[in-house]
Amino acid sequence: MFAPCINKVNNMKFLNRLVLCFFAVVMSASVHADDQKIRETLAKVIPDLPVKSIEKSELEGVYQVNTEAGETLFFSQDGRFFITGDLYSLENNKIQNLSEIKREQQRVAKIDAIPGEQKIVFPAQGETKGKIAVFTDIDCGYCRKLHKEVPALNKMGVEVSYLAYPRAGVNSESYKKYVSAFCAEDKLLAMTKAKNGQEIEPKVCANHVTEQYNLGREIGISGTPAIILDNGTLIPGYVSADKIAKSLGIM
Repeated sequence: MFAPCINKVNNMKFLNRLVLCFFAVVMSASVHADDQKIRETLAKVIPDLPVKSIEKSELEGVYQVNTEAGETLFFSQDGRFFITGDLYSLENNKIQNLSEIKREQQRVAKIDAIPGEQKIVFPAQGETKGKIAVFTDIDCGYCRKLHKEVPALNKMGVEVSYLAYPRAGVNSESYKKYVSAFCAEDKLLAMTKAKNGQEIEPKVCANHVTEQYNLGREIGISGTPAIILDNGTLIPGYVSADKIAKSLGIM
């Protein structure tokens, strides 16, 4: 168990390293045991709950359970009690939503991991001063209203990346329209036509519409448009170009 920590130097540094290693192993075993207690409880009581991960929270003795659907539960160490909701801290006379901070970090990481060619991107004109990702539905009225703001956003130096979130689900008419726009030779023109209610040529190609829809559900998207700023902040619903630019700090 301790083999990786041991070298053959017989001195105080070696003894210190051995002690530190011992506590690391003990702590790791303790965390694993608590993890197992919580998993066993969930398996018995809520067997259908899709657990993604279990980790220590910032609150001593409390573990955070993250589900595949993007929900968060906080469990006692013995797995007997849990609460739902966000975890807040009160430090330096400030209230901070620690749960939302984590969600913002996760949104940034997941969206940054999506290659540019899998998005429909309306680039900034000139210097890129800010970026937003928008989970959108082709037929959503407020999504269409937001799309009319895209030229103004681009002029202000804001790059707009569309990600698919057909609210009616996979294989719905809105889903098929998004696929057709993505597969078009000119994606931006096709998207603008579709957003304006015009017919576009039905097309099918390799795409990531289903993956993006599932990602949206995973990170808590429930409606469209859902605007995510480059710092991970989620703005649900329509917002004007000027307000978006202010939120990005470029006005």
